Amino acid sequence: MTRTALLQEDGGLMRGRERFALPLAAALILTLTLTQGCGRAPTEDILPGGIPARTNLHEASGLPSQAVRTVNRNDAGWRLIFHPGNAPDGAEQQAARALCGLERRRVAQIVRLPLDAPSDDPGAAKIDIICA
Repeated sequence: MTRTALLQEDGGLMRGRERFALPLAAALILTLTLTQGCGRAPTEDILPGGIPARTNLHEASGLPSQAVRTVNRNDAGWRLIFHPGNAPDGAEQQAARALCGLERRRVAQIVRLPLDAPSDDPGAAKIDIICA
């Protein structure tokens, strides 16, 4: 008889698999359980300007959600990429006041910038908002 036939005949092959199945399943469950608890709690980090990192900047811009593409803080102030066609009149000034207002500062300047890849998001506009 072949070795495989002998192992199957006396159940050795099946017992070998069963012997490792339970510890392997237990280790997998333990690993998944422990990694779920390792995520960071809600952040208490503060962005430059004293803004909590958990702030929803899209919402804080004051523009409709369908108009806003990107809002981020940079060294000079804020960068906003949005769709003017989906935003109300005066959207640039409105967003600038709202974002600078998060820092309790006034708007010093709004600079319209060219998009790096205008064909990626047709109709979008990019502005830098500088707060005083």
